[in-house]
Amino acid sequence: MDLLRRIGVPLAAILIFLALWEGIVWWNGWPNYKMASPSDLPPAYGRYWQLFLTMGWQTLWRTVAGLGLAVIFGTLLGMVMGFSRIARDGLYPLLVGFNAIPKATLVPVLALIFIGQHDFNTVLMAFLISFFPIAVSVGIGLSTLEPEYRDILRSLGASKLTIFWKIALPKTLPEFFGALKVSVTLAFIGTNLVEIVSPHGRGLGALFKSGETNGDYPLMFAVLIALAFLGILLYYAVVALERIFAGWAERPQH
Repeated sequence: MDLLRRIGVPLAAILIFLALWEGIVWWNGWPNYKMASPSDLPPAYGRYWQLFLTMGWQTLWRTVAGLGLAVIFGTLLGMVMGFSRIARDGLYPLLVGFNAIPKATLVPVLALIFIGQHDFNTVLMAFLISFFPIAVSVGIGLSTLEPEYRDILRSLGASKLTIFWKIALPKTLPEFFGALKVSVTLAFIGTNLVEIVSPHGRGLGALFKSGETNGDYPLMFAVLIALAFLGILLYYAVVALERIFAGWAERPQH
């Protein structure tokens, strides 16, 4: 029953959303060059299915690569800020200031610095836009660690590594996975920013730009739905990992 609820409720919500979308387009009598409907999308997938597979994979692996870098460097930076008050006071203003910069303005800067390195630029943008929530969540989780736990373990002769492994890491995991869920969507935004803006772009963002250039609205909306599908897929991959490593933190709901 629980498995049925976990699968059935999201699926029902998606079907209701698609039905409402179809109904709004039908009610207003919008042609597909003004607003594509869900029924316009299957022909687009059938016509360009090879491009969707190829470019969808390109978008996915770049996003996962950027997200992986964000996890590594965001976690390390969060650990530095969590264990050092001086580092936290010095780095927080820099991180907040950097995060306030619209990332779209960084795309041409990266393109000029790393000319012709499209894959690198795309992965780098996915990393830059997604590491902030991870670093902040890990830093806050470690900095709010109850000192009583550390004092007790130290009195028992535990090393700093043992304290981190036994107390700090488990306490930080729920915040970490919460931030990782946010970073998943941000990483896709970073990837598609570069794919759309770059003149030699590849991936779903470039396919969307192609549909826009040719006035193919069904293709454009098909790309948006494909991006949403990949985002949902990666999100639930994070949820699965969360249940494996931090399932103990989930409270039963009645």
